[in-house]
Amino acid sequence: MIDKKLLAMLVCPVSKASLIYDKDKQELICLASGLAYPIRDDIPVMLETQARTISLDEKEHYASN
Repeated sequence: MIDKKLLAMLVCPVSKASLIYDKDKQELICLASGLAYPIRDDIPVMLETQARTISLDEKEHYASN
């Protein structure tokens, strides 16, 4: 589980937009850049090279929640 205070401070390194925490996938999602940053051992890996591109369906899902 990621700390809510930490989540409030983190932004996407690419777009500087806020992030959405996906507990099930253990990822931080940025709708602006379309990237998902992994969380490994409770530590967010905020590197563009480690992020995956989210699908359009995923983007719509996160935007609607």
